[in-house]
This record gives sequence, structure tokens and C-alpha cells, in this order.
Amino acid sequence: QVQLVESGGGLVQAGGSLKLSCAASGRFFSIPVMGWYRQAPGKQRELVAAVASDDNIVYANSVKGRFTISRDNDKNTVYLRMNGLKPEDTAVYDCFADSTWLGVRRTDWGQGTQVTVSS
Repeated sequence: QVQLVESGGGLVQAGGSLKLSCAASGRFFSIPVMGWYRQAPGKQRELVAAVASDDNIVYANSVKGRFTISRDNDKNTVYLRMNGLKPEDTAVYDCFADSTWLGVRRTDWGQGTQVTVSS
């Protein structure tokens, strides 16, 4: 079981920046992948960004060039720097972690953090 604590959401004007953090704790052997999904009202959940333990990274096309994901493996923490925020980035951002323990793999989720971008 992995517990994820998210922070960094808030209200920002268009063009501004925010940095999200997500820290993992609990029982696991490794966390191969961490990242964020987001869901806006009336929209499907979408993958925003994810980073693997070998530093392979994926981004949604809509955030490429604006968002940067990174992870600190020693602290089991992932960060999402969001620059050039747009109103369409407004959503609840949910951190996730894929972890392994004794050969079992599972996905856990953080509590979610609201990001609101005003025009």
C-alpha cells in the first residue's frame, strides 16, 4: 500500500506558474512510474505527465513545452512544474503511483488538488 500526499494547487492567472508535489510513503519495493492525471468538469480524465524510475517521461500533447515533470527517487517524490498556464488547464489533478511489493503491482492515488486558471 502506498500513500500519496499532494500539494501545490491553487488559483493563478493565465500565463502564471504553479508547482505540484506528490510524496509517496508506505510499503513498496519500488515505484516504477509516478505522474498526474487531470479531470476537468464535463471532460474525460487524461494523463498529463508521467515519469518512470529510469527517467523516461511522457506528456500530454497539450502540455508539451509548458509542463515539466521530475522525480526525486531518494524522497519518493514527483514534481510537476506548470508554466504558461491556460484556462483550459483548470482541473483536479490526481497524482498516481504504480508500485511493486513482493512481485505484486498496484496503482494508488493521491487526494487530488484543484488547479484553477483565470483568464
